[in-house]
Amino acid sequence: MRFSEFDLDQDIIKGVCEAGFSECLPVQEKTFCQTLKGRDVCVQSQTGTGKTAAFLVSIFQALAGEKRNRKCLIIAPTRELAVQIEEEAKLLGRFLNLRIGCFYGGVAYRKQEKLLEGGEIDIIIGTPGRLIDFARQGKINLREIEILVIDEADRLFDMGFLPDIRWMLKRMPEYNKRQTMLFSATLSSRTRQIAWEHMNDPFEINLTPDRVTLEAISQVIYHVESREKMSLLLGILKEGEPRSALIFTNTKQAAFMVSNRLEHNGYQSEYLIGDLPQNKRQEIVEDFKSGRLQYLVATDVAARGLHIDDLDLVVNYDLPEDPENYVHRIGRTGRTGKSGRAITLACEKFVMGLESVESFIDMKIPVVWADESFLETDESEGMRFILDNERNDRQPVRSRQKPGHDNRPPRGLKPPRKSPPVRADGKRREARNEEATRKVQPDASDAERLAFYSRKYGENFKSVNH
Repeated sequence: MRFSEFDLDQDIIKGVCEAGFSECLPVQEKTFCQTLKGRDVCVQSQTGTGKTAAFLVSIFQALAGEKRNRKCLIIAPTRELAVQIEEEAKLLGRFLNLRIGCFYGGVAYRKQEKLLEGGEIDIIIGTPGRLIDFARQGKINLREIEILVIDEADRLFDMGFLPDIRWMLKRMPEYNKRQTMLFSATLSSRTRQIAWEHMNDPFEINLTPDRVTLEAISQVIYHVESREKMSLLLGILKEGEPRSALIFTNTKQAAFMVSNRLEHNGYQSEYLIGDLPQNKRQEIVEDFKSGRLQYLVATDVAARGLHIDDLDLVVNYDLPEDPENYVHRIGRTGRTGKSGRAITLACEKFVMGLESVESFIDMKIPVVWADESFLETDESEGMRFILDNERNDRQPVRSRQKPGHDNRPPRGLKPPRKSPPVRADGKRREARNEEATRKVQPDASDAERLAFYSRKYGENFKSVNH
């Protein structure tokens, strides 16, 4: 169906058309059929299928005309997703004269507080922590919320926000006195429990999201040794010459390392991890979205809510350990019906997760074999890049060369970016790094393997039950 076939306010139609849309996507059509009647919905849909416009247009219609004074709240799991929703709301609702505000942590309070002054804001978009802060201070009155959207509910719950969501829901009007829309990649038991407790007989919409997301994406997998992954990545980038590529790693240390190695090989790159200051993260995302940055290396902090138009290529430098993350990662390309490419490098460290990934997506990923001629020389070979968690600027630390190398960088190699001197306790840090890189034993228990990953990558790992 076309947007114009629904009984929408003409200013909504005008905004949608000027944004370049005319035909509804499946999630939008099915959602409008329920939400425009005022009914609650519980929607299973991946990112990249048009769900943001589905709930935004529903909100706009609910706020049209004499209902203009109704308050709406949209809860998102990450700052990046909240900002993206705000941008799309301002784009689609440009002719509606609605006041829209975005609230998230990692930045100063004052600018966000000014948006709330006078209580005139119509649509509040935010992450749980900052929303609760403002609610406790009385600057957001949850009792006024008549329309609620919980976006990427499964991600919110995975990140530990379930108690926060319950806290907010208990302070809102009763479930039958507000309209609630819940969107989730999977309708898990936790998601359905929230729907049962806090929604008014929601209509369930299931779009078999895995297939919707994957059908437009060309997928291949390379089996490769860890020591050759960078050379293979360089070969992939040289052959494919993507206009933009999003490269995923399983850890922040790996993201830091891959980004620096790409730079040393002449590829403009940045890394995106959760530890970066919010303003730096926003700057990197904007540079990537605008095309000023060609290559972005990220952990799963960017796997959801990062909307890049016409993203050429997604590379799983590390095969994700959670099968759902595979779908979320490659879903950054091939969005809204467009074609895309996804390449996965399966090394001995993470290949054990391949079977569960293929089971989850219900298909075998085609295998491609690379011969020696396809591998490119890695100009950063022999260097190590250590993400120094005790430094606020997150700059690389240059360590000693491999045995057999002198202390000079390879010929023609530029020095590391803003490389600071090694700290006084560098020997101790190097010894710890050597200890952390010892191989995990094949017969190790799950607890031993997780402890090994924590030592090696400097992150807290936990088992995920499916």
